[in-house]
Amino acid sequence: MATYTPKLKEVLRAHGCSYERPGRGDHEIWYSPITNRRFPVDHKILSRHTANAVLKQADLPKQF
Repeated sequence: MATYTPKLKEVLRAHGCSYERPGRGDHEIWYSPITNRRFPVDHKILSRHTANAVLKQADLPKQF
């Protein structure tokens, strides 16, 4: 099964979001300048619903 993580990271970077630091387990902490918030991104996102939930935290429209 393919992972959504590489495409999700491309979308986040294209909208100005940036990687900040490693998080707990296999997560990374990203920052969104749109919402001025930090949010976790898993290394292996298998569900399009989870990928869209990350985009929602960054205040970006659904892509998957």
